[in-house]
Amino acid sequence: MTRRLADVRPLRDRAFRGLWIGSSLASIGQQIAVVAVLQQVWDLTASVAWTGTIGLATGVPMLAFGLIGGSLADALDRRTLIRAATAGQALFAAALAAQAMLGNGSVLLLLALVAAQAGCGALAAPARRTLPARLLPAGQVAAGLALQNIAFQAALLTGPALAGVVLATWGQPAAYGIQCAAIAASLAGIARLPALPAVREPGAAGAAPGGWGIIVRRPVLWGSFATDLAATGLAMPIAVFPLINQVRFGGDPRTLGLLLSAIAVGGLTAGLFSGIVTRAGRSGLLQLAAATIWGLALAGFGLAEPLWLALACLAAAGAADTIAVITRSALVQLETPDRYRGRVSAVDHVIGVAGPQLGNVRGGLLASLTGAPAALVAGGLAAAGAVVCVGAVNRPLRTHQTAAERES
Repeated sequence: MTRRLADVRPLRDRAFRGLWIGSSLASIGQQIAVVAVLQQVWDLTASVAWTGTIGLATGVPMLAFGLIGGSLADALDRRTLIRAATAGQALFAAALAAQAMLGNGSVLLLLALVAAQAGCGALAAPARRTLPARLLPAGQVAAGLALQNIAFQAALLTGPALAGVVLATWGQPAAYGIQCAAIAASLAGIARLPALPAVREPGAAGAAPGGWGIIVRRPVLWGSFATDLAATGLAMPIAVFPLINQVRFGGDPRTLGLLLSAIAVGGLTAGLFSGIVTRAGRSGLLQLAAATIWGLALAGFGLAEPLWLALACLAAAGAADTIAVITRSALVQLETPDRYRGRVSAVDHVIGVAGPQLGNVRGGLLASLTGAPAALVAGGLAAAGAVVCVGAVNRPLRTHQTAAERES
């Protein structure tokens, strides 16, 4: 039974443990700030169009600065880069608290601060993704990534609820202040990291600019990325939730909240039992299977009439997504030479941001034409079919073994 639970061996490493604790606190603070920004934009504008621009203000910097951050991660000491970018996040969190305290009435100023903070986070994101592979033995990398995913899923569940309490009791300045304090606490974990200078090998300078070269040359890498794009780009359901809630469940906002929470509940549950995944071999096959189940579960959600069945389908999709994320992240980190990890992680970051956003746009447009149930079923089946096709043409991904299995 204990081997089925999350593998906590990575927490024995002092540097990783400090990083994990700090990142967990920062994730909760981020979720609190997300709700605070949403409320403040609504308070200032009372416009759905303006609340929609929050995604633009965060998404564009995340994509642009994420690619820059990947190149920097392969050229600079990664600890220095992460420390500087995190300090920038803390600075802009303090600025958000100050503008709320001073009664700022400009939504453009608010969105500019949000964009600046997102840009700082994106600069560090590729370097952060490489840390488990740099700090931990190869056989524990997947377990370290699973622990990070558990913390993220827990933040998704607890952060918005805490935000509601904080905003109702102390207001927006306190919410931003908590985020600032959480980011500052995460700096303590970063301070415990060893120096992580760039790895330079003879003749490697200038090779594979942007990391795309090594991705194209390694079927395991491009197959893993293609699997993720197929799953999220063709079947992301979030944009359709309000419409399916109206059609099936009477538009009750409490039900909408349950739909949003169900995926996180499934993801957190899968994370807690991730030992089954991180100790297993054939990570590529696991990713393919999990991505296929994600698509089929969302197709089932589109067909589900009773609320309990709809929630069960979403929980299954969330669990499958967590398994796919853990296996993909470990595979990408372990199959990429360290001198390219920053740039390849930047591609991973961009796909992780762009895929769900494109999937939500696709889902919304299709639902407006065909209705929510048909859009969900079509998207889920299309995603599952596309993943099966990737697996069929990519034998190296199907037969890929984890580092732990190769060592045994």
